[in-house]
Amino acid sequence: MRLRTLLIWLAAVPTVAMGAQVFVTADRLLEQSSHLRADVADGQRIGRPLYDLMAEMQAERTMTAARWAGAPVSRADLSRRRAATDRAVAAFRRAADTDDDRATDQVDRYARDVRIQLDDLDACRERTDARSGTADGTTGYYTGVIGRIIRTYQQFSNMDDATLTQESRPVVALLAASEVLAHEDTILASAGPAGKLSSGKFGELTNAVGAHRFLYGTSVVPYLPADGRQAYARIASSDAWKTKTGIENAALSDHRDIPGGVALPHAVRGWPAAYAKLVPELAALNGDRLRAVLEHADTTADDLETEVFWLVAGSAAGLVLVGGVVVFTTRTVLRRLALLHERTVTVAEETLPGIVDRLQRGQSVDADMLPQPRHEKDEVGRISDAFARVVAVSVDGHRQLSDERRGFGMFTAGIASRTGNLVSRQLSLTEDLEDTFGHDEALLAQLMKSDQLTVGMRRQIENLLILSGGEIPDPHSEPMRVADLLREAAAEVEDFRRIERVALDEVSVEPRVISAISHLLAELLDNATRFSPPASKVAIRAELVTDGLSVEIEDRGPRVAPERYEEMNARLHAAPPYAVLAENAHRLGLFVVGHLADQLQARVTLRRSTFGGTAAIVIIPEEHLVQAEKHPVTTEKHPVRAETPAAGPAPRTPAPQRPDERKPGLVLHARSHPPADPVPTAAGLPRRQPAEPRAAVRTVPRDGSAPPPLPERVPQTHIAEQLREQRAPEPVRADKETPEEVADAWSDYEQGTETVEIELRQDQP
Repeated sequence: MRLRTLLIWLAAVPTVAMGAQVFVTADRLLEQSSHLRADVADGQRIGRPLYDLMAEMQAERTMTAARWAGAPVSRADLSRRRAATDRAVAAFRRAADTDDDRATDQVDRYARDVRIQLDDLDACRERTDARSGTADGTTGYYTGVIGRIIRTYQQFSNMDDATLTQESRPVVALLAASEVLAHEDTILASAGPAGKLSSGKFGELTNAVGAHRFLYGTSVVPYLPADGRQAYARIASSDAWKTKTGIENAALSDHRDIPGGVALPHAVRGWPAAYAKLVPELAALNGDRLRAVLEHADTTADDLETEVFWLVAGSAAGLVLVGGVVVFTTRTVLRRLALLHERTVTVAEETLPGIVDRLQRGQSVDADMLPQPRHEKDEVGRISDAFARVVAVSVDGHRQLSDERRGFGMFTAGIASRTGNLVSRQLSLTEDLEDTFGHDEALLAQLMKSDQLTVGMRRQIENLLILSGGEIPDPHSEPMRVADLLREAAAEVEDFRRIERVALDEVSVEPRVISAISHLLAELLDNATRFSPPASKVAIRAELVTDGLSVEIEDRGPRVAPERYEEMNARLHAAPPYAVLAENAHRLGLFVVGHLADQLQARVTLRRSTFGGTAAIVIIPEEHLVQAEKHPVTTEKHPVRAETPAAGPAPRTPAPQRPDERKPGLVLHARSHPPADPVPTAAGLPRRQPAEPRAAVRTVPRDGSAPPPLPERVPQTHIAEQLREQRAPEPVRADKETPEEVADAWSDYEQGTETVEIELRQDQP
């Protein structure tokens, strides 16, 4: 689809959506305005008659309570009060009988409930005149009608405008507080001329005093507008209010407990006069707030209708403007977008990958290589500048990540260096102990085991250095034979006794890569011994091939799925970020091998072995090799345990000093000479032997200035013919003991040693 068509659709779809939104919004605003109009109409229709009815019901309730209490209430006064209530009831009924257009008007529903309760007014009056029932039952009827009226006003407060709802809540609270104060007037009237109340009535009085003070203090005054607070302040500072408050305090504090109730103080007699002065002021305050809410609701409805008008007019103008803008911008946008697309593709496919690659290699990036903002004012220009800033932020992020990775690597390398120095000192101390206590075969075995574990610790520290991006400088100054290199790699593995070494060609390795190759092979050998059966052998074989030196490590571990080999080989050819290393903290060996292979330009491949296990093939480039003289094939296996003499254990003699067996002090960037294979002692314990002296490798200078070589003696040229035949290799006795038997024997040996030590300590004074 053409971009021109898309732009038209891009304009048409928002236009339709905006029209629909305008329609929905206008309909909602008009409906809200209609509801506010209806609420205002309901308030004007029944709000005032309902308030007058509540005031008359409160007055009649007080007079009825006084008549029940024996107060001098004349029949004429009661009739006039009831006539005033009847007029208020008639006015309310006329207002409530007016039809409302809304079928679900909640105000009318509550008004109908009030009318239903008013039907029992005459019956209540007859019971009062006949003195049938109780005073509480009679006054309770009035209280119920007044409560229904207040709930009707609460329905008024639920308007379709949050501001109006918030403003109407104090009005309802005012009505509730007025009712609580009127109820307090009724309770005091029920005390009669004697001024006595029952315990229950006195409790109601206490609750009424606290309730109306709480309502005025927390629900009314804080939410009144400025003029409302001023009106309330005038009422609260009047003499009538102060008199009312003093009477309440006196009633609560100066009353006397008498049998059957409470006797109120004489100050209560001034209550009717004070309350009569407060009723008109409170009624004026309530009426003003009610009218203010209705006026505000009417004004809000007008504002909503005006808002709808401007909304419709503005939306229509916007739709017309959108159509004109679409026609004008289509051609410009198409042209500018084509240029932007070309520039973006160039940056995304050429510039940015090159910059990221340089940063990953630790090279600097010039600012001129990044796209620069052109500060164009149109939309497409701003998008182009934004893209340039995004590229700059992305490059800064890659630069920061590269710096953090390099810094973390340096930090890790520093920690590894310090830890490596400690390990080197530990190895030196262990070797000194081996030389000093070599005559003690049991202690020597433990020291050699500690030595082997410490060597493993050194390899793990070197792994940390390799993964942090560093290299292991090689301290060797002379080439090393492949056979010695295999021996050195095997000695780094804890279970080195299971490793069989075979060097099929006589070749040496450059000194600068000896440590790296030895570490790489040690990691592969460690994996092979770790993931293969304990009784199985692991073979390592080295021979020359076309591309260099091939080293194959083969185990007889469990079968691995082909896709698993693909995953492991992928780890060998990609340096993962630290997040991947953290998730695979228990599988760091392959990552270390991959790093070392990248440094050596070697190839490492894992595949299935013919025995069902795993075979690791390492191809070391020819540039790391030094050709030596041809010798017979060298095959080395770990020596098995020697026979124990039948005559009993050999006598203990001090271990001789072995200067040639000493290792150099281990630091992080230095490795010891290849350790010699341990040989068994008379008791079957391993003991290190001096390493075999290396054959000197002589190289011919490139300029050809070296003197001709001296004549060399050819072996087997002057001996008898019968002695020239090669002797068959002597069979090597295999170790027939099972691992369980060896473990049991070693456990018995340790227990016996501990028993002897305990007895020796007990014999000491």
